[in-house]
Amino acid sequence: MVLVVDDDPDILEALSEILEAEGFEIRRARNGKEALERLEPEPPHLILLDLMMPVMDGWEFAQRMRQRPAVADVPIIVLSADRNVGSKAADIGAVGHLAKPFELNDLLDMVRRSLNPTAASTSA
Repeated sequence: MVLVVDDDPDILEALSEILEAEGFEIRRARNGKEALERLEPEPPHLILLDLMMPVMDGWEFAQRMRQRPAVADVPIIVLSADRNVGSKAADIGAVGHLAKPFELNDLLDMVRRSLNPTAASTSA
């Protein structure tokens, strides 16, 4: 299951529909506060995270999530229009990042690569 976190309703909907069409189960959140609530009862296998959001931004979400042992190791891919997305993604321990706008194939490749080790370790 992939948790998609973005405050832009068009981006949230588009990402969710694209990933669902590719066979992924999706959970959605419009900000970091909603995302924290959606980490349970079933933790996601991957989080696609926008950084700049109202209510609670991506940095605060990541910081709070990492304090919860049950979900601390869930991989995060940062999706952001910020020019410094690479360094900011590294700051929160993300496994990858894409600058908006991004190519759909790049996103799908990154999602698949990020999920494979998780899927293998959870099925063992």
